[in-house]
Amino acid sequence: MKIDHIALWSICPERAKAFYVRYFGGREGEPYHNPRTGLRTWFVSFDEGARMEIMSRPDVTASPADDARVGWAHISFSVGSRARVDALTAELSAAGYEVLSAPRTTGDGYYESCVADPDGNRVEITE
Repeated sequence: MKIDHIALWSICPERAKAFYVRYFGGREGEPYHNPRTGLRTWFVSFDEGARMEIMSRPDVTASPADDARVGWAHISFSVGSRARVDALTAELSAAGYEVLSAPRTTGDGYYESCVADPDGNRVEITE
């Protein structure tokens, strides 16, 4: 069994899609629009692993982020090396994205950083 895709609500799906395409090597699929519900969605595929579905709908609005809530905590992308973790984190910071935690080795042995995507979702970058 495998995870086919994850889904992410976004206030501005075009901006979110561009973030995952530009910085994480995603490839965008064809958009889908349901005129009855207002749902707009795009799939973003990566070289390996699950796809990401980025969605918006007029009645889905932002809610305050809280790191200590029940639900999905983050998504993690493995970029292949410590040098790439450092470089991508620096690139995202220079582009104005919030770095939530600088590159470091965690207590469980991962070398990672954490940034916020355009909607404030946590994205881990690991080696």
